[in-house]
Amino acid sequence: MINQETIVALATPSGAGAIAVIRLSGNEAINIAEKQFKSVSGKQLSKQPTHTIHLGHIIDGERTIDEVLVSVFKNPNSYTGENVVEISCHGSQYIQQEIIQLFLRNGCRMATAGEFTLRAFLNGKLDLSQAEAVADLIASDNEASHQIAMQQMRGGFSSEIAKLREELLNFASLIELELDFAEEDVEFADRTQFKELIDRITLVLKRLIDSFSVGNVIKNGIPVAIVGEPNVGKSTLLNALLNEERAIVSDIAGTTRDTIEDELVIDGIGFRFIDTAGIRDTEDVVESIGIKKTFEKMEQAQVVVLLFSAEEFKTESQRLTIEIEKIKNKFPLKPLVIIANKIDTLNPTEIDALQAQFDGVHLLSAKTGQGVEELKNKLIGFVNTGALRNNETIVTNTRHYDSLLKAFEEIQKVKSGLEMGLSGDLMAIDIRQALYHFGEITGEITSDDLLGNIFANFCIGK
Repeated sequence: MINQETIVALATPSGAGAIAVIRLSGNEAINIAEKQFKSVSGKQLSKQPTHTIHLGHIIDGERTIDEVLVSVFKNPNSYTGENVVEISCHGSQYIQQEIIQLFLRNGCRMATAGEFTLRAFLNGKLDLSQAEAVADLIASDNEASHQIAMQQMRGGFSSEIAKLREELLNFASLIELELDFAEEDVEFADRTQFKELIDRITLVLKRLIDSFSVGNVIKNGIPVAIVGEPNVGKSTLLNALLNEERAIVSDIAGTTRDTIEDELVIDGIGFRFIDTAGIRDTEDVVESIGIKKTFEKMEQAQVVVLLFSAEEFKTESQRLTIEIEKIKNKFPLKPLVIIANKIDTLNPTEIDALQAQFDGVHLLSAKTGQGVEELKNKLIGFVNTGALRNNETIVTNTRHYDSLLKAFEEIQKVKSGLEMGLSGDLMAIDIRQALYHFGEITGEITSDDLLGNIFANFCIGK
C-alpha cells in the first residue's frame, strides 16, 4: 500500500519565508500536479522531460492560488525512485496550506515522518545506513558531524560492510556445500584462507567498534562540566568561552543556583559547556539542590574543568590541594583540567610558585580573556580527530554499533571453531548469525518495527 499512494508534504521548514517547497511523490504525482497547474506556456507536465522546471500557476477551479515553479523528476531518476514533483511557491503559511489542502482533496495523502526517504530505501535508491545518514546530515550542526554524515550518505560505511558480508557469504556458501557432501568428507572451503578472512573481518570490526567512542561525541557533542567553589569565576569563564553574557555574574557567592548549558564549536567539534552551582557547605535549601545537580552533571560530563581562584592560592594553597585531590579521587577516569583563574591578580613570582605546586595547572583570566584560547586547544586535544582527518569510516549510530558488536561476537565464535577444528555444520550456524547482523546494518534484513523506529525520527517532508 505504501508504494501505491501519492504523498504530499512541506519539504522546507514551517513558517513564513521567501519561498517554500511542497513535495509530491508517487506514481500519480505528475498527473495529479498537472491538473492543478497551469503553465504560462501551455505545457503539460506529463509530456515534459525529467529534471525540468516550469513556470506557471497553481489553480483551484477558477481561483489562482499562487505563481510557482514546478520541478519534475520522473521515475526511476528521482530521490524516492518514484515520480516526484516539487512546487516552489511563495513562503506565506496561508499559501502553503492552501496548496497542500488542494492536493489532499485531489488524490494525495499527507506523508508521514521520513516517508520520502523510506520510499527511497524501499525502492533501492539508498541502503538503510545511507537513509539514516540523511537524518544525521539534516541534524548536523558542526563541521565534523557534517563530514561524517556526508561520508556515510555517499556509502562509505555501507560499502565497507557490504564487502565483508560478500566475502563471508562466499565462504559460507562453500561450507554449506560441504554439508551436502558430508559422507564424502570433502572440504570446498580452504580453511587457511578462511582463517585469514576471519582475522581480517575481526580487525575491521574492531576498528569500526572503537570508532564509535569518537563518533558518538562528534555527533552529540562533548559535555564539559565547569566546577569549583562559589565566586571563582565559573560563570565568567562560560561567558568568555561563548563570547557573550550567557550567565549572570556577581560578587555574591552562590549566584548560580542551577546549571546553565550552552554549546560552542571548536575546530569543527561541538562542546556542550555546563556552568554549575559552586560547591560548598550551605544551609540554603535551593543552593543545596543546585550543588547536588553539580555532582550529577560531573557524573554525566566527559571532561571536568575544575576552577580555583589564583587569589586564594596565596593563603589557602594547602586546602586547595586537598579539594583538588577529592575531585580526582571521586572521578578518577574522567579527564580533568585544573584551572587557576584570576591569574591577572598574581605577580610573576607567585605564578611560578603556583605552577610548582600544581603540576599541569592551566593559567587563565576569564575576566581579561588571557588563556581562554589555550583552554580551547587543550579541550580539542581530548578528541581523537585522527580518523576524521584521514577520512576513515567512523560509526556514529547506536543501532549500527549494536549490530557490529553482535557480528563481532559471532565472528569470534567462528574463529574459535576454526581453531578447534569444528565441523562445517556447527560453524555454519555462527556464520549465518554474523551475516544476519551485517544485513541489519545495510537493511538487507529488516522488520516493520525497525523501519518504523528509524523513520519516526525524521522530519515530515524528508
